[in-house]
Amino acid sequence: MAASEAPIHRLSADRPEEEKIVTGAADPTSDVSESGKEDPPPLPFSKARCIALVATVTGASFLNTLSSQAVVIILPTIGRELNIPDSRLQWIVSAYALTFGTFLLLWGRIADKLPTNALKMAILTPSIIVYGKRDIFIWGSAFVAATLIVNPFLPNEIAFDLFRGLQGLGAAANVPTAIGILGVTFPPGKAKNYAFSAYASGAPLGSVFGNLLAGFIASATSWKWVFGALGGLAVLITAAGIFFVPQPPASLAPQRKGLVLLKSVDWLGGFLVTAGLLALLFALTEGNVVGWSTPWVPVLIVVAVILLGVFYAWQWYQENRTTRRPLIKVSIFHNGRFCAGLAIMALFFACFNNFVVYATYFFQDYQGLSPLQTTLRFIPTGATGVLVAFIVSHLISRVPTWILLLCANTAMSISCLLFAVPLPQSTSYFAFGLPAFVLSVIGADITWPCLTLFTSKSLPREDQAIGGGLINASAGVGRAIGLAIDTAVQTAILARERGVPVERAGKITGWDEASVVSIRAANWFNFGLAIFCIGVVCVAFRGTGIVGRNEKPRQPSSGVIDTVEQSGSTKKE
Repeated sequence: MAASEAPIHRLSADRPEEEKIVTGAADPTSDVSESGKEDPPPLPFSKARCIALVATVTGASFLNTLSSQAVVIILPTIGRELNIPDSRLQWIVSAYALTFGTFLLLWGRIADKLPTNALKMAILTPSIIVYGKRDIFIWGSAFVAATLIVNPFLPNEIAFDLFRGLQGLGAAANVPTAIGILGVTFPPGKAKNYAFSAYASGAPLGSVFGNLLAGFIASATSWKWVFGALGGLAVLITAAGIFFVPQPPASLAPQRKGLVLLKSVDWLGGFLVTAGLLALLFALTEGNVVGWSTPWVPVLIVVAVILLGVFYAWQWYQENRTTRRPLIKVSIFHNGRFCAGLAIMALFFACFNNFVVYATYFFQDYQGLSPLQTTLRFIPTGATGVLVAFIVSHLISRVPTWILLLCANTAMSISCLLFAVPLPQSTSYFAFGLPAFVLSVIGADITWPCLTLFTSKSLPREDQAIGGGLINASAGVGRAIGLAIDTAVQTAILARERGVPVERAGKITGWDEASVVSIRAANWFNFGLAIFCIGVVCVAFRGTGIVGRNEKPRQPSSGVIDTVEQSGSTKKE
C-alpha cells in the first residue's frame, strides 16, 4: 500500500482496549435482517431529541464564525467610537482568531479524557464516551455568552481586544467538543451523514449571516447591540446544551475528576503548541502594523517555528517511548490524505474568509456604500447556503469525496477571479458580485461537511474531540494566517501604487484607483490559494471513496483492519 494511501487508524489484536474504539469501525453486534440486508443503525435517542442535539451543536459552529464575521462590517464604526487607528483595527478580528486557533487542540484533548471504566464499556455503550465533552461544551458556551455581553461596554482598545480574545478561548472549548459529541453519539449511516452535514453548514452560514446580522442591527440601532444579539444566541446554546446533550451514567463519573485531569492531560504539549501558534500568528498579524523590517518580527517567527518543532518531538516521544497519552498522536500525520485534508481546510477557509473580508471592504470602503447597502448584497449568499447544505447532505453519500472537493475549490477560485480581474466601474453587481458570492458559499458548504466527516471517520472514538480540534484549528489558523498575509499583500500594493512606505500606505478610500488595485491584488492571492487547493485535491484525494457511504458491518478478525474507506469500501489487510 502506498504511503499516501495508508490507513489513518488501524486496529490490531495487541492494541489497548481504548485503541479499539474506532468511529466507523464494524460493529459485530449490529443487526442484519433475515434477507441478508443490513438494517439501518438505530438512533441513539428519539428523532426529536436527535434533531435538538444536532441543532444545539450546530449552533456552536454557527456562532463561532458568526461572531468572527459580524464585527467586520462594523469595524469602521468601532474604530471611530473607541479611537482605534486603522492600522490596529485588524486586531479586533485577529484577537478572536488567535485564541481560537491556539487553544483548540488543548481543549479538544481535555474533552476527550474519560474515566478508565468508561473506556472499557464504550464499545457496548458509545454514548458514555460523551463524558467530559458535555461539561466543556456547556461551560465554553456560557463563557462565550458572558464575554460577548460585556465586550461593548469596555471603553478602551486594549480591554476591547482582550475580551475579543477571551471569546475565542470559549469558542475553542465548545466547537471541537461539538464534533466529538456528534462523532460518538451517532453510529455510521444516514443519520450521521445528516448530522455532520447540518453541523458543517453552521460555519459557512455563520460567515455569511455575520454580515447580514451586523449590517441590519448597526443600521437600525447602535453597533453595541450586535454583541448583545450574539450574547443572547450564546445563552440559548448554553441552555440547549444543558437540556439536550446527554449526560453519562452517574456510576461512571470519576470520583476525583479534577485531580485525574491534572495528571492525565499533556499540559507541556498544550503550552508548546499554544505558545508556538500564538507567537506565529502574533508576528504575522503585527508585521502589517509595525513593518516587516522590525527586528523582533522575524525573530518571533523563528521562535514560533522552534516551539512547534519541539512540540512535535515531544508528542512523538510520548507516543513511542512512554505510556503517557500525548496531546496529539503524531502517527495520524503519517497518512498523506489526512494531512492533505487539514491543509485543504486551512487553505480553503483562508481563501473564503479573505474573500468575504475584502468583498466587504470593496463595497463599503471603496464604493462608499452604507453597512445596510453592503448587507443587502450578501443576502443571496444566505439563501444559497441553506439550499446547498440540504443538497450536500444527499450528495455526500453518493458522490466520491474528491469530486465534491474539486467542485468546491473550483467554485471558490472563480469567486476570487471575479473580484480580481479589472472591470469597468459601471459593471453591475449582478454581473460579478452575485455569482461570486453564490459560488463561494457553494464551495464552503461542500468543503466543510466533506472534511469534518472524513476526520470523524478517520479517528477512534476517544479522539473525536481532538479530531474536531484539529480540523477546526486548521480552519481557524488558516483564517488568521491567511488574513495576515493577504493584508500584507494588499498593503504592499497600496503603498506601491501611492509611492509611499508600507507604514504610510493609508487606508482604502472611495473610488481611488490605488485602492481598487490593492483589493484586486488581495483577490489574486486568494485565487492562488484556491488553485493550490485544487492541486492538492487532485494529487492527494484522487481515488478516495464516498465518505458518507453507509458501511457494511463485518466481524473483526485477527490482523489489521482499515477503518477509513480508501476506495469506497472497507479493506482488510
